Amino acid sequence: MLLNCDLGESYGSWTMGLDSQVMPYIDQANIACGFHAGDPDVMQRTLQLAKQHGVAIGAHPAYPDLNGFGRRSMHCSHNEIINLIHYQVAALDGMAQCHGLSLSYVKPHGALYNDMMSKPAVWQAVLQAIASFHKPLKLMLLADNNRQRYQQQASELKVELLFEAFADRRYTDEGKLTPRSENGAVLHGSEVLAQVSELINDGSVTTATGQRLALNADTLCVHGDNPGAIAQVAQIRALLSRAQT
Repeated sequence: MLLNCDLGESYGSWTMGLDSQVMPYIDQANIACGFHAGDPDVMQRTLQLAKQHGVAIGAHPAYPDLNGFGRRSMHCSHNEIINLIHYQVAALDGMAQCHGLSLSYVKPHGALYNDMMSKPAVWQAVLQAIASFHKPLKLMLLADNNRQRYQQQASELKVELLFEAFADRRYTDEGKLTPRSENGAVLHGSEVLAQVSELINDGSVTTATGQRLALNADTLCVHGDNPGAIAQVAQIRALLSRAQT
C-alpha cells in the first residue's frame, strides 16, 4: 500500500502544511492546482520537493473556491466540470514537464471529491475529464463497496483507477467517510495507528457502529499539517515497512 498526501496548499504569503517534512515519508503527492489553494510559486516548489525525494506526482483539482478551500459544493454543468479539471491538470502537467517530471494521476479535492463519490452525474463528468485528457492518467477515488461498478465504468473509457483509504477518518457502514460535522469523524493518535494496522493486516476498517468493513485499497491518505501529524506519518511509514518485510 502506498502513502499519498495533499500538498502544495499554501497560497501567497499564507502557509498551509509542512510539505518539506512530510515529503520524505510518502509515495504520492497530490498537488493543489490553484483553484482551492496553491499558486505558480507554490506549485513549482512542491514539484521540486517531489523530484528531490522521488515522489510520484498527481494533480489535486477542485471547484473554483479559494475562500472556502474547495470544501463547498458547486452546481457545475457536465462540461464545466470537464473544463475546470482540464484547466488545472494541464497547468500542473505543463509545470511538471519543465522539471523533467511526468504527471501520473488525478485526485479531486474536497467537495469535488465528495460529489464525485455521491453524485453519478459528477462522477461521469470527472471520469470523462480524465479519459479525454491528452495523455493517460489514473484517477484516485475512495475505496468503498462499489469498487466493481467503478472499475467497470472506468474500463469502458480506458481509465485506470487508484482506490484510496483514509488513515484518520472514521467510516460509515456504507464505506463512506463520516461527515466532519459529526463527532468522532476524525481519528487521532492511537486510533489512527489502529485503523492503519487493521487495513494493512486484515484489509478492513471498523466503522462508526463497530462493524468490520472490507476495504481493498491501493493507497492510504495521510496528512502533514503539523509536527504531530508528521510524527504520525513516520509511524505509519514504519508500520508499512514492517508489513512489507
